Amino acid sequence: MKVLFVCLGNICRSPTAEGVFRRAVEQAGMADTIEIDSCGVGNWHVGKAPDARAQQAALRRGIDLSALRARQLQEHDFIEFDYVLGMDQDNLRAIHDLKPGNNRAQVGLFLDYAGTPGAEVPDPYYGGEEGFENVLNMIEAASDGLIQHLKRGL
Repeated sequence: MKVLFVCLGNICRSPTAEGVFRRAVEQAGMADTIEIDSCGVGNWHVGKAPDARAQQAALRRGIDLSALRARQLQEHDFIEFDYVLGMDQDNLRAIHDLKPGNNRAQVGLFLDYAGTPGAEVPDPYYGGEEGFENVLNMIEAASDGLIQHLKRGL
């Protein structure tokens, strides 16, 4: 099983989701069966590490994002990944715009797995530290829900 998290530039929300979900997968004993990655719909930050504020917030919860590097969503991701999950409606529209006809991925919003269909993970980039903490809370809840969903399918 392969899961891809997508946000705008791949420096705040989606790398946070990658790190949080990776820890959740390890804690669930599913690390051998689930691969995780993240990317952005834009190319502005390709090759860059996650935002320092995202890294600091995650590190306070024991999650190290420092090795992650931003990349852009590619057409082949829809063939390689089983799930392509956007952080907000704008991301979701961009995902659908790039999705090829031979798509095999299930595409949707990540927070759907937190029991809040249609809800969005807000972009904390232009806000303060509390925005990054709020994003972590949302992502942790959605990660738990996605783990439960994947357990039912395995």
